[in-house]
Amino acid sequence: MSQDRTSGGRAAPASPVTAELPAYAERVLDVADLVPPGRVMTYGDVAEWLGDGGPRQVGRVMALYGSAAPWWRVVRADGLLLPGHELRALGHYREEGTPLREAPRGTDGHVPRLDMKRARWDGVTGGQGEEAHT
Repeated sequence: MSQDRTSGGRAAPASPVTAELPAYAERVLDVADLVPPGRVMTYGDVAEWLGDGGPRQVGRVMALYGSAAPWWRVVRADGLLLPGHELRALGHYREEGTPLREAPRGTDGHVPRLDMKRARWDGVTGGQGEEAHT
């Protein structure tokens, strides 16, 4: 993908100062775009897949630039839904058939968690058996 995400259908970053994404952000968002519907990668998985950065760096990119990407497919390793965005994410997960685990009754709002064992994508096998990472 090109550096200018506005031409590719993705909105430009919120900052009016720059229309270009930092190179690392572009790479992270490219990986988010590869995650098949119904599957997820953790922040750490994305960093490992890229061979650069770590979970915090990936999380920062997603927080700053990920709104036009499938942000709900890049998640916390514990399967908890993104705080403040649980219902929006849950709608996407249900629409895509992402495996979920029911929340314990004592949990506020009884919001389910991701079933990480079944939903986690390895970055290699895709929905149609294609390899995404070489």
